[in-house]
Amino acid sequence: MKQSRITHIRATPVTVPLAAPLLHSNGAHWGRFVRTIVEVETDDGYVGLGEFGGGGEVASSGIESLIGYLKGHNVFELEAMRFAICNPTASLYNNRTQLHAAIEFACLDIMGQRLGVPVAELLGGRVRDAVDFASYLFFRLPNEQTGDGEVRTSEQLVAHAKALKAEHGFKSHKLKGGVYAPDYELACYQAIAAALPKDRLRYDPNSALSLADAITFGKAIEPLNNDYFEDPVFGMPQLSRLREFVRIPIATNTVVVNFEQLAMNITNAPRAVDVILLDTTFWGGIRPCIKAAAICDTFGLGVAVHSSGELGIQLATMLHMGAVVPNLGYAADAHYHHLVDDIIVGGKMKYVDGAIKVPTGHGLGVTLDRNKLAEYHELFKQMGGYTYDRDPSRPGWYPLVPNTRWKAS
Repeated sequence: MKQSRITHIRATPVTVPLAAPLLHSNGAHWGRFVRTIVEVETDDGYVGLGEFGGGGEVASSGIESLIGYLKGHNVFELEAMRFAICNPTASLYNNRTQLHAAIEFACLDIMGQRLGVPVAELLGGRVRDAVDFASYLFFRLPNEQTGDGEVRTSEQLVAHAKALKAEHGFKSHKLKGGVYAPDYELACYQAIAAALPKDRLRYDPNSALSLADAITFGKAIEPLNNDYFEDPVFGMPQLSRLREFVRIPIATNTVVVNFEQLAMNITNAPRAVDVILLDTTFWGGIRPCIKAAAICDTFGLGVAVHSSGELGIQLATMLHMGAVVPNLGYAADAHYHHLVDDIIVGGKMKYVDGAIKVPTGHGLGVTLDRNKLAEYHELFKQMGGYTYDRDPSRPGWYPLVPNTRWKAS
């Protein structure tokens, strides 16, 4: 079979609006997501799609500069490509993990197009045709244009959770916390549980809690239908210590994000983390996530899917990964329903009964809407980026870890 060799890499930063600004422990998404869309072209006329977080000249030049390493590379030689741009010792100086992920997505997309199969079929074949998702509940600032969308009180949060469940069918609900004081967020979490007693729950304060606050919070929610307690404190030593006091599975997407950390979590006694949230960009691609999931299966760790603010291209990678991982034991996370639009043909993918179908088209199964790409690239040029680790409603504020500088409720 004739090889497909890389000839060009093109990057386009975009800004896609959110329904309202999303608050988190370190700051906010300021009413929009900024992403970089990647296109890899080959000498036989194929174009593969990739995506990663952030945007602007630095992100675009970073990904496009990889053509110096990859021009002429066969897209089917993915393991060789990994070492070409992510050699583990060279990466001490030029970590390209997320850049590699975007290129890997595009290469898999091209492979699937050439062979006439979805990416999931290249990765072992699907064991499920749809992936369940949790609602991703955030405290929110009002939309700057309309004034709508604020989520600040427990009543607003419960109403938002019910509305998302009615619209999308979610049966699991994740509260992104670390914004308000722990006792305030505890009352909000308990209110969700009381309002939706048959549904599953998870809480993620992004490591903002002290060990003492995490113990108090964790013991208070032990009777609820918890999936897991995600990153309540920072670092494996504190997470390990927390497990001595709280009888809820501990999850992370911050301190186990590569294979060395995964090995450390497995070999340390007691283990710090019970559930690993795999992210197709953080781990450097779909294939590393599948490899990590197999290791987790071998050593009895749970697996979930992390969301890093995806548009439709990365969402497709999450769906293909979720389709082939047999030990995916939890509903996946996605910011996706907070977006007002997407850059793929057909617009946003649809939730049905809290799940999204795995694309069945060749490759990733999504196609760029060139008009939308141009529209949101122009919006990016107008608005630029934003400081993810700052809150626009609190000028000059920044958090500590553990935090004590809570937002006034």
